[in-house]
Amino acid sequence: MTIISAGAGVIAGTVAVAVFGMVLGLLLLGIDRKFAAHMQARVGPPIRQPFIDVLKLLAKDSVVPENAIKSVFNAAPVIALASAITVLLYIPIGSIAPVFGNYGDIILVMYLLTVPALAMVAGGFASGSPYASVGAQREMVTMIAYEFPLAVVIIAVAWRLSVAGISDPFSLATISGVATGVTIWSVAGPLGIIGCILLLIVLAWVTPAELSRVPCDTPEAETELCGGLVVEYSGRNLAMFYIAGGVKTVAMLALSVAVFLPWNLSWFVAMSPEAGLIADLAFFVLKMVAVLFVSVSLIRVSMARFRINHVVTIYWGYLALIGVLALILIGADAILTGGIFV
Repeated sequence: MTIISAGAGVIAGTVAVAVFGMVLGLLLLGIDRKFAAHMQARVGPPIRQPFIDVLKLLAKDSVVPENAIKSVFNAAPVIALASAITVLLYIPIGSIAPVFGNYGDIILVMYLLTVPALAMVAGGFASGSPYASVGAQREMVTMIAYEFPLAVVIIAVAWRLSVAGISDPFSLATISGVATGVTIWSVAGPLGIIGCILLLIVLAWVTPAELSRVPCDTPEAETELCGGLVVEYSGRNLAMFYIAGGVKTVAMLALSVAVFLPWNLSWFVAMSPEAGLIADLAFFVLKMVAVLFVSVSLIRVSMARFRINHVVTIYWGYLALIGVLALILIGADAILTGGIFV
C-alpha cells in the first residue's frame, strides 16, 4: 500500500507540475511580450495572447510536407514538450521539493535542457525544408556554444557547496536550500560572492541562447529563414512546440532562481505551513518574472540578432572566460575560508 500511495503521489505531482509549467509558461511569454512592448513605447498584445494563439493552433490540422519523414516530423513536438515538462520535475518550486528530487541532480537537468532543442533539430531536418535544415544546423552550433558556460556555472556552484561540507551538493534541493537551508551565498566569502555574481551574469546570458530568443534566435530568424526550424510546422504540432518553449522558459527561470535567488519568505516570516507554501510560491513566481525581465526581455529589446559566428565567439570566448575567472575566485575563496579541495 505504501508503494501504491507513493506512486499515486508521484503521478499527481507530475500532473500538477505539468499543468503549472504549461500555464505559467504561456503566461510568462505574454508578460515578456508586454515588457518588450512597453520598452518600445507600444501597447502590445494582451498578456493572454499566447493562450489565444495556442487555442487557435490546437483547433487547426497539422500539415505534413510531402517530402518529410512523417514519423520523426510528428514525434519531434511531442518529445520537445514531454522533455521540457520532465525538466521541471527535478527543480524545486518555491519551498516545494522537486517531484523527482531523489532520482536526479543538476547535471541531469543540464542534459535534459538540451532535449527540446534536439527534438526541434530532428524535426527541422525531417521536414525536408532547406530553411529548416539551415536552422537546425544553427541550433546545433548554438547548443555547442552555450553548453560550456552553463556547465561552468553549475560545476562551480556545486563544487563550492561540496568544499563547504554540504552533502549531496549537486542536488537542486540542496543548492536551492530547500533541503538544508544553506545556499551558495551563505557559504561563500567575499571573493566567492564576487565569483557568484559573475556566474549569475553568465547564466543571465546563457538563458536567451537556451531559449532561442533575441539576440540568439539565429536558428529561427524569421527575416532570414522564415521561421527556420519550425517553418513547416502548423496546427497542433506548432502549438506543442510553442507550449514547449513556454515550459522551457519556466525551467530556465526556475533554475536561475533555485541556484542564485533561492530565498523563501517562510525563511524570514513566521507563518503556518499552508500559508508558507502559498507565499513562497507567489514569491517564486515574482522572482521568475524579475529574471525574465533582466535576462530575456531587456536583452532582446536592447540588442539585434547575433550572427551565428558571433554567438560562438561570445559564448566560447567572453562568457567562458568570465566563467573561468569566477571559478578561480570561488576556488581562492575556498582556500582563504579554510575550504578543502575535494
